[in-house]
Amino acid sequence: MTLKILAVVSEIYPLVKTGGLADVAGALPGALVAEDVAVTTLVPGYPAVMAALKKPEVVHSFAGLFGHDARLLKAQAKGLDLLVLDAPHLYNRPGNPYVDANGKDWIDNPLRFAALSRVAAELGQGLVPKLTPDVIHAHDWQTGLVAAYLRYSDRQAVPTVMTVHNMAFQGQYGRDLLPALGLPARAYAIDGVEYYGTIGFLKAGLQLSDRVTTVSPTYAAEIRTPEGGMGMDGLLRSRGAAVSGILNGIDTGVWNPATDPMIAAPYDVAHVSARAANKKALQQKLGLDVDPNALVFGVVSRLSWQKGLDLLLERLPSLVAGGGQLALLGSGEPGLANGFAGATVVHGGKVGMVNGYDEALAHLIQAGSDVILVPSRFEPCGLTQLCALRYGALPLVARVGGLADTVIDANEVALAAGVGTGLQFSPVSGDALEGALLRTFDLWRDRPSWKKLQKNAMKTDVSWTRPAAAYARLYRDLASGRAG
Repeated sequence: MTLKILAVVSEIYPLVKTGGLADVAGALPGALVAEDVAVTTLVPGYPAVMAALKKPEVVHSFAGLFGHDARLLKAQAKGLDLLVLDAPHLYNRPGNPYVDANGKDWIDNPLRFAALSRVAAELGQGLVPKLTPDVIHAHDWQTGLVAAYLRYSDRQAVPTVMTVHNMAFQGQYGRDLLPALGLPARAYAIDGVEYYGTIGFLKAGLQLSDRVTTVSPTYAAEIRTPEGGMGMDGLLRSRGAAVSGILNGIDTGVWNPATDPMIAAPYDVAHVSARAANKKALQQKLGLDVDPNALVFGVVSRLSWQKGLDLLLERLPSLVAGGGQLALLGSGEPGLANGFAGATVVHGGKVGMVNGYDEALAHLIQAGSDVILVPSRFEPCGLTQLCALRYGALPLVARVGGLADTVIDANEVALAAGVGTGLQFSPVSGDALEGALLRTFDLWRDRPSWKKLQKNAMKTDVSWTRPAAAYARLYRDLASGRAG
């Protein structure tokens, strides 16, 4: 019997995207079809979402949803089955879905995402009988109140699973909002939504959902520690076996060097030499010296402390001195953005940067770089290194979270066994990163080993096949009452 899942997300590729959550939300439903799981995704009615809908059907109308009327629309867009919360007073705003033009959080974000959560909960309680799911799958803090609305209702409801994509974003708001959110006073308790004197959206989801997952097994272990739990480690330890890690995958149709329309020249594992045309195109696009022998390091990332890019900026002279080049695409902290922009002047022809995000350039960096560098201090899963494996750009990663789970370090034993797919370093420090850069240059000079690693990387299964099977097992256990 086909299992019906309601996924609840604040962004979904290709309609609206600020990070990896959108990629997961957009790709996982298609992968679950093979598991006889049908996913409908509830998303906010942002302008880009509304514009993409094909023949939307009004399935419910709300009289006064946090102040104004709203509608629930059923539609398809870009091959996705969607339920869209059409609430213009909450979502009809230009640009980023979370912040205004000045980069400040929308002041009504708690109400905007509480509305999304409340509608999801009502769907789980039969709001539209033919659309009642078997399981609700909520993602990140924006949907953390789904489980709270279900828990503090007297109506029967379906089971829930909460996936946390990054513990750093938690959604904490003043306790005075409790009545406005429509939650009873008893919800404000340590075993409810209360979190250090605030209402914790993510905390509520982690506490009250039937199951909690995160996006890699290693990150699932890290967030149970004081170092990685960001204040939630005790709660997560108390949930015991209800917490698990399931690796992300990538959409191997979108990320396929053999058919990618965004790169200069297609190639596959049998024709890796064709990558050279992409390397040349990348060097030309970013103003790097066109040199096939230069070792090109690519970075596609938010510019932030979490991503460890301050360490890269600090050790950039060593990268250049070793004969390397850097191709960087990203935006974020002004200090880092200004530092890398300055490096393009100091190291002319060796460092190129585009400040912002460009999907086509992200694909070209994967296809044209020799190495993709991910020196994150913590990384729940990471998608960049999965794309790098697919494209034959060896990932050079910190040994944390999903990076540790997805890249096989090319140490001496791995090289002898022929199983390496990239390089790892630990601890996450400038000295360790510099040591990893030196190892990478040594490997680059050993071209037979390098080519073997490239082919190993490109043969790695980074698809959603195994993760989708794991999610399907979890859903079926929840629907049958076997998962507690």
